[in-house]
Amino acid sequence: MGDARDRAPVTVTACPDGPLLVRGPARIVDGEGREVERRRATVALCRCGGTGIPPWCDGTHKVNGYRSGDSG
Repeated sequence: MGDARDRAPVTVTACPDGPLLVRGPARIVDGEGREVERRRATVALCRCGGTGIPPWCDGTHKVNGYRSGDSG
C-alpha cells in the first residue's frame, strides 16, 4: 500500500499566456518515457516552447509573445 502522497489529488492549472502548473504527485515523463526528476511539490511546465530548461518554465513566455488563447 502507498503512502498518503500517492493518493493525493493532482491539479493542473493552465496559466493564461504562461505555463501549466502541476500540483501533487504527478509523474512527469519525457518523450522517451523516462521519468523527469521533480524537486518541488508544484512545478511549472513550459507551453511556449521557448524555455532553456525543458520541460520546465523559465519565464521565456513573458518576452517571446506567447499567447495561450485563454480568456482569463
